[in-house]
Amino acid sequence: MAKLNINDLKSIKEKVQKETALRDGFYRVKVTVHMGTCGIASGAKEVMDSLMSEIEESGVSDVMVTTSGCMGLCSREPLVTVEVINQEPIKYEYVNPNKMRQIFRRHILEGEIQTPFVLARGTETVH
Repeated sequence: MAKLNINDLKSIKEKVQKETALRDGFYRVKVTVHMGTCGIASGAKEVMDSLMSEIEESGVSDVMVTTSGCMGLCSREPLVTVEVINQEPIKYEYVNPNKMRQIFRRHILEGEIQTPFVLARGTETVH
């Protein structure tokens, strides 16, 4: 294994800070685009591109974007989870670029959950 230099350590630190920012309160919203192979085949890449474009155009800096693998609901792809600090997560189904723009503008920016696109609310629990 190669030795790490100071720039490598700074890069690792920045990455970890970004990944934990929602939990630590630096970001107001975390958006997860589920990009397993089923999601990608259903258009998740285009959904991600639409989301990134909206973020750039709006100039917001308090939205964290991440990806995940398959949720196991391949027939409902593309799926997007929106987590606003101190609110229950919202899972959206059958998201396309136009729906993503609407979710971004109305839910993420204005706080209005887009009920027609919602698959589930809250988190899964294991007993």
